[in-house]
Amino acid sequence: MFDHVKIGVSNYTEGKNFFLKVLKPLGVEIGSEGEPSYGIELCGKNNASLCLCQAMEPPAPLHIAFVAETRQQVDAFYRAALDAGGKDNGTPGIRTHYHDNYYAAFVIGPDGHNIEAVCHDGAAE
Repeated sequence: MFDHVKIGVSNYTEGKNFFLKVLKPLGVEIGSEGEPSYGIELCGKNNASLCLCQAMEPPAPLHIAFVAETRQQVDAFYRAALDAGGKDNGTPGIRTHYHDNYYAAFVIGPDGHNIEAVCHDGAAE
C-alpha cells in the first residue's frame, strides 16, 4: 500500500542510529541520505521505505510494525532494539488474539514510538 512513510525524530543522529541498529536484522538498509532536515531513507526488500528527518517539534508517538520473514528475525530485532536503548513493550512471542501465527516483539524507541517486528509465518524454526 505505501511507497514510503516519513516521520520526524527529536534527535536526528540518535533516531537514525537507533533505527539502523534495530532494523538491520530485518534486512533494512540506507537507500539515500541528505541533511537532517531532509533525512534518511531506510529501505526494505519490498521497496517500501521509512524516512526519518529532524523534527521541528516533538513528534507524536506512533506504532510502526515491520515485516520479519522469520521468527528468528523477530528475536534478533528485539535483542538489537534493547541493545540500542529501546525499552521492552512486549517480548517475542505468539499473539493469538491477532491470529494463530502472529509472532511479534515490541519496543519503545527514543521518541516514544512503539516499534514492532512481526512474522506471520506459522513455521517455527
